[in-house]
Amino acid sequence: MSASPDGIIPRTPPSPDHVDYPGEGLAEEEVPAAPFALVTTWIDAARARQAGRGDVPEPLSIAVATVDSHGRPDVRTVLMRFLDPTGPGFVTNLDSTKSRQLQTAPVLAATLTWPSMFRAIRFRGRAEQVGESEIDAYFAERPRGSQLSAWVSHQSAPIEGRESLERAWAEVEARFEGQEVPRPQFWGGWRIVCDELEAWAGRSNRLHDRFRWTRVGDGGLDDASAWRVERLQP
Repeated sequence: MSASPDGIIPRTPPSPDHVDYPGEGLAEEEVPAAPFALVTTWIDAARARQAGRGDVPEPLSIAVATVDSHGRPDVRTVLMRFLDPTGPGFVTNLDSTKSRQLQTAPVLAATLTWPSMFRAIRFRGRAEQVGESEIDAYFAERPRGSQLSAWVSHQSAPIEGRESLERAWAEVEARFEGQEVPRPQFWGGWRIVCDELEAWAGRSNRLHDRFRWTRVGDGGLDDASAWRVERLQP
């Protein structure tokens, strides 16, 4: 930031929409030795709140960060489609930018955030491609339109215009008319095999509750012997 002629660096004025976080917080006695139970409890609460109040749109939307071959970070929002003690996962085109980055540097971080609930969960770890049988089972359950779009879109590649996209859709729709849509071999998924997780719960006066689980063993997210948990300062 450049200084004014009198040498004083201007300051941004206080935000008029400053919000104090009246969240429930997270007490030590609520923190499990292994993180999986808390992750699933918070996700269930977010989905229930969306169903009841409608103020948690897309409760499974997760911001996923990768790095390119030059070490530059890249982030985008996807939908979490898998969650088990191995870790959370998502689906994508395997030729997409994020997939190519994960093939080069198989590490990633991700965040689930629910602003209306003053809660967030962070994941860090290595990337592992979801197995074909699991991907096939998931693809078979997708709406037909979503199955067709997997064939239509060469994700992240440039395209001339909307008309080109809709023309490709019409061609794919005609190709699979009257038959089941198979999964494209270039469509798959990635899972985060977590080394670290953090749960954040907003509190008044910015005295937030933060707890971090760090991997110390080989077990899954539900294995208490695989994790060390500690409170972090806000």
